[in-house]
Amino acid sequence: MHPQSPRGRLPNRRFGGGLSLIELMAAVVILAILVGLALPAFNDYSLRAYRSEAQSDLMACALALEGWANAAFSYQGAADGDGDGVGDADDGPVAAEVCAPQSVAEGRYAVEVAGRADSFVLLARPLAQGPMAGDGFLRLDEAGNRAWDRNGDGAIGAGEDAWGS
Repeated sequence: MHPQSPRGRLPNRRFGGGLSLIELMAAVVILAILVGLALPAFNDYSLRAYRSEAQSDLMACALALEGWANAAFSYQGAADGDGDGVGDADDGPVAAEVCAPQSVAEGRYAVEVAGRADSFVLLARPLAQGPMAGDGFLRLDEAGNRAWDRNGDGAIGAGEDAWGS
């Protein structure tokens, strides 16, 4: 026997509150289309954010190098030549005692310094296995000149003498 509703009739099970398979499939298709449209925009946004993080790291390291030169009267010796975090070389990865770039800690870039007595060049190179691979390096020098190898060919060419987006 079927339970009866309060009015004495059988409950109407045909028009329940659920979705039919067709309605569910239509919703899944619409969701897939929306994700397909949003994902490239999100990826582009992420890449721009990672590049901005590296630019900020270069600015912070440049400021730290100015402090280094204030104390040492030279930009030399700010690179970590042997991996111990201490400045002991003129060219190479920036020493952790000088600055600790977030983009390096996150595995997106390698930040290098070439220090001379009265000048320096900082480079942020995308790691080959990281999300920024092929994006081209960022460059900043002691005079504040900025460049971005936008086409990723390994050289600063025409139109690449600014960071831009």
